[in-house]
Amino acid sequence: MSESFDVVIVGAGVVGAACALECAEAGLKVAIIEAGIVGGGATAAAMGHIVAMDDSEAQFALTRYSQQLWLRMKDELPDEVEFETTGTIWVAADEEEMIEVRRKHSYYSGHRVPTEILDPKTLEQAEPNLRKGLAGGLLVSEDAVLYPPTAARWLWSRAKSCGVAAMERRVTALRPTGVDCSDGSSLDSGLIIIATGTWVPELDGDAEIKKRKGHLAITDRYPGFIRHQLVELSYLKSAHSITSDSVAFNVQPRATGQILIGSSRQYGAEDNDIDHGIMHSMLARASEYLPNLVNTAVVRCWTGFRAATADKLPLIGPSTRKANVWYAAGHEGLGITSSLGTAKLLVDQILGRRPAIPFEPYLPSRQLREQVYA
Repeated sequence: MSESFDVVIVGAGVVGAACALECAEAGLKVAIIEAGIVGGGATAAAMGHIVAMDDSEAQFALTRYSQQLWLRMKDELPDEVEFETTGTIWVAADEEEMIEVRRKHSYYSGHRVPTEILDPKTLEQAEPNLRKGLAGGLLVSEDAVLYPPTAARWLWSRAKSCGVAAMERRVTALRPTGVDCSDGSSLDSGLIIIATGTWVPELDGDAEIKKRKGHLAITDRYPGFIRHQLVELSYLKSAHSITSDSVAFNVQPRATGQILIGSSRQYGAEDNDIDHGIMHSMLARASEYLPNLVNTAVVRCWTGFRAATADKLPLIGPSTRKANVWYAAGHEGLGITSSLGTAKLLVDQILGRRPAIPFEPYLPSRQLREQVYA
């Protein structure tokens, strides 16, 4: 027996759940299929920051748009989502990095994002556990954090309340008229949205998405140890590297009083095992900025895989080769932030609605152009 839907969404991480809710609220008949745990995979492994990032105009447009959607939604979120507008402080170690602080301040101010330049004294007042002698920083006050698995489950639950059919099974094949599943069932649909992160190529080899492994650690409870998300400005160099392993100082206060410690990036690592060399380097880097971190207890470490594209922008839109297949994937470390904006842009395209921001920079067709000109 085959059931019929307007849209079948494969993957119930935060991006897939957001797409299901947006499709349902637009009046489409939707099914969402998840082979594992709702909010598992990359969503469960993520830090959960909601940030405006300015590596490119397209990255800024999507992250800021989506961040504003999260901020509008925050009062609806239950306590277990742990949404907190902590703000981010980009920490400058020296005067060279303060030049980048001033550049970011100018850029954000020009795009109406509230920021404040911190000198050494105000930085120390904001975060007393940072090491002394730092040059300053940039406070981005509307950045926030949340707990990704519960955020995904809340979006998924809300989608179900809007009539979305949620199914636990594995999709084994895409058809021009729907999908086949591991239990022998088939679902017919006008469109298929693939939101499975690093697993997209297993379903559709046309998508150029690669795995990028990351490590995280979390401490016991130390309320007030840090107050903001803290990120070194050199993090941007780490995030841009596509050939070598890297670590950077990136820590986050959790609503539980715990300290979430990142971050690392590895290409070519296919296993889930903790790389003790990477973990040691990551914790050592964090302790350079927070010397008292050595007196805290780490209670858990884990790894996850970011879904990365060559140009660091997600794939949001139709496949260039399969008329019924659409992508919502490839967000790398910004999937939590960008999930709501991704869902809006995808449904805007499906229904021909006027989008709040241009969707062209994220179309999968750009990968075809890159192959032609490579």
